[in-house]
Amino acid sequence: METIFALSVTQNASDLHLSSGEKVIIRQNGKLINLTNDRLSSQELEKKLFAILTLEQLQQIEEHKQVDFAYHHQKLGRFRGNIFYQKRGISACFRVIRDEIYTLDEINAPEILKTLVMKKQGLIFITGATGCGKSTTLAAMLEYVNRHQCKHILTLEDPIEFIYTNKLALIQQREIGTHCNRFYDGLISMLRQDPDIIMLGELRDKETVAAALQAAETGHLVLATLHTNSAIQTLNRIIDLFPEQSKNFICSQLANSLQAVISQQLITNIKGERKAIFEVLVNTPAVSNLILQGKTKQLVSLMQTGSQHGMSLMDGE
Repeated sequence: METIFALSVTQNASDLHLSSGEKVIIRQNGKLINLTNDRLSSQELEKKLFAILTLEQLQQIEEHKQVDFAYHHQKLGRFRGNIFYQKRGISACFRVIRDEIYTLDEINAPEILKTLVMKKQGLIFITGATGCGKSTTLAAMLEYVNRHQCKHILTLEDPIEFIYTNKLALIQQREIGTHCNRFYDGLISMLRQDPDIIMLGELRDKETVAAALQAAETGHLVLATLHTNSAIQTLNRIIDLFPEQSKNFICSQLANSLQAVISQQLITNIKGERKAIFEVLVNTPAVSNLILQGKTKQLVSLMQTGSQHGMSLMDGE
């Protein structure tokens, strides 16, 4: 596995795909490319993959036929992995996680992100499709705080991705299944751990969304990710998680607690390089009023004319 991981890193891959009976494949600048000519048998691949798992992870894959985990190699860095079974045998996908945490300037993030992440409380969503760079943006925002403010930052991740080195801030990272059993339990316990900022890897269901809203209302800045494609779709997704009789209450919570929704995509420029483009919805009084009334469709016009507040539409990039 070390040789395969090393090739992935040297080829600047974003992802590595290992599939029984197939060649080693990487994703480079958004495209799948064969990395080797040799095909991996199911038995050979299973042996390689099982060698990098802990006893607990081996037990999980035996029980559930799949496992999410993070793997750290001292020289090559960290990899976020998922091992699963399919028709031909065992398979795995690894996301290559760079040791270096990019700054907001290095990823060409809008300047408003620096202002937003310095807020004392509220809820910030970073959204987009899988593999669009949400984790990179989130890490850059937390690192900006780490370099500029003495804050207590708690993260809840599944699994832990970027590793932070404490500078001005105290950053403590927790992993689901390792440091707490359930996402909801970990989030609720965070409220008793004196955080200034809570970072949640992903909001997955009604229960965790409600807990995040509660945390934002009680004086914490909460940063979380969602798999949605636009700012307005994000708000609609959250509202639609709840039954009809609760939607007015959720709209009220969002109107009062939301700081911003940051949606992003990765595009390929003329040099074949990938870069992120951003859409930003900032919760101004006018935005808050529309959310309160459930009129999310009308937010587009406010985003089109809200550049003075740091707002932008993806189409306007």
